[in-house]
Amino acid sequence: MKHPSQPVLYIVIPCYNEQEVLPITAPLFLQKIEQLAAAGSISPDSRILFVNDGSRDKTWEIICNLAKSDPHYLGISQSRNRGHQNAVLAGLMEARCRCDITISIDCDGQDDINAMDKMVEAYHDGCEVVYGVRSSRATDTFFKRFTAESFYKLLNGMGAEVVFNHADYRLMSARVLKEFANFKEVNLFLRGMVPLVGFKSTSVAYERHERLAGESHYPLSKMLALAFDGITSLSVKPIRLITGFGVLVALISFIGVIWAVVQAVLGHTVSGWASTTSIICFVSGVQLICLGVIGEYIGKIYMETKARPRYIISERTWDEEE
Repeated sequence: MKHPSQPVLYIVIPCYNEQEVLPITAPLFLQKIEQLAAAGSISPDSRILFVNDGSRDKTWEIICNLAKSDPHYLGISQSRNRGHQNAVLAGLMEARCRCDITISIDCDGQDDINAMDKMVEAYHDGCEVVYGVRSSRATDTFFKRFTAESFYKLLNGMGAEVVFNHADYRLMSARVLKEFANFKEVNLFLRGMVPLVGFKSTSVAYERHERLAGESHYPLSKMLALAFDGITSLSVKPIRLITGFGVLVALISFIGVIWAVVQAVLGHTVSGWASTTSIICFVSGVQLICLGVIGEYIGKIYMETKARPRYIISERTWDEEE
């Protein structure tokens, strides 16, 4: 498919309580837009779209001031905080009818914005999706590096198609976004959903830096919740593992019953309170774990059947102009 020589690019940036870092990174994004436009890689009509995810600080006020200062800045605000994945989706869906390509990136300055040059270049070479992939995790602690890499390996082992060391820094064409809009899941895990759309794709490696300002809004608890959401949203393998484990336990139990009957017939039975209690506790624990996993899937089904909106945009910086 032939791509436009100067595509309109929208950089989609989710923001949650980013009043400290936004004034620093916003000019950097503008500078990148101007550089790419000057090189003829993108259209001068390209824009930077901030998505305020129900921030409680002055983030939205800063976004509105940026929009007034330069037409390249745009902003939308969600009616309440709905999470990072929903904020990214809101920005992508808002931009898909206004541009030829989007690049989603966090506003904290950790992802190298210079990787956008190679992303746009790959788009011109015919790729519809370009994944930003971390070249190393040298800046991470051992624990974070180990858990993150284990998470990607676990997802792939569970049958979910994800790009190793890729988060939500990616280029997507309007053609891909049009098809992606047909995915109606309420439980979002974008880095696992985008590969399902298909189309020609590639990866661009980049170095990840420390935050330029402010504190991370993704503590360990949120990362673990995202990991569990990713597994249960993209794969039914945990259910199958439970089934297999249940068959194994049932087989062992059946063998134990036969052994007990034989011992009773031979008159070799003895009191075994400790062993009986251990077996009961083990089986009970396994049952509770299995019920918990099954309950997680049932809960997701419950949320999907409600079909609630995944985001609600309450304000736009360009409302007054219209």
